[in-house]
Amino acid sequence: MFRHAAVAAALLVAVGARPAFAQAKVEAGVNFGWTFSDGVSASQSFLAQDGNIYNRIDPKDSGMLGFTVGVLVTENAEVGFMYSHQFSNLVAGGTTDRELGSLGIGNYHGYFQYNFAPHDSPLVPFIYGGLGATSFSSVDVTTAAGVTRTLTGETQFSTTWGGGVKYFPNPKVGVRVAGSWTPTYIKSDPAGWWCDPYWGGCYLVGNAQYANQFSIMGGVLFRF
Repeated sequence: MFRHAAVAAALLVAVGARPAFAQAKVEAGVNFGWTFSDGVSASQSFLAQDGNIYNRIDPKDSGMLGFTVGVLVTENAEVGFMYSHQFSNLVAGGTTDRELGSLGIGNYHGYFQYNFAPHDSPLVPFIYGGLGATSFSSVDVTTAAGVTRTLTGETQFSTTWGGGVKYFPNPKVGVRVAGSWTPTYIKSDPAGWWCDPYWGGCYLVGNAQYANQFSIMGGVLFRF
């Protein structure tokens, strides 16, 4: 449900922006690239039936595919929606690494982008930030004992940050090269107690863990 809400919010931002900027320009593109991923560590180690000890879980580095749709609301400011999908595997790590099964990771973000050149410039550097959700698919896992189990999928709030450059050899079609970082909150492990020296009272504090995706991508961009 969070995923659909993020998509709807991004579309409302894009649609609502048009009356405020009568000459708004639309850019849409397809991206492909490679994502370097990490996951989270466990609060304790586990001795599996294969004789190995496992203490973390990670998505495997892999290829990605996505698209962006943006509306220029001023000469330099752009709002829109971006989606990407990483074709990964889930990996248990410890004394050895073991691939557990196929894992799909979908990112859904509304974004704000600042372009460092006018819209009609052939070369446009940019930076952006976005809010939305990251969805991890379910994974079918075969245990060391030969039993197949399904790990349920999960959707969590995430942000995305990136930058790059757009180049248009002609006014309507160009290329886009970018890098991005997408941290997704997964869980918090107990980190101890904090006591307020002024008002009194002690509170259990946690150590937040994030799954991170670092992507390098390129693609084709169209102006309308």
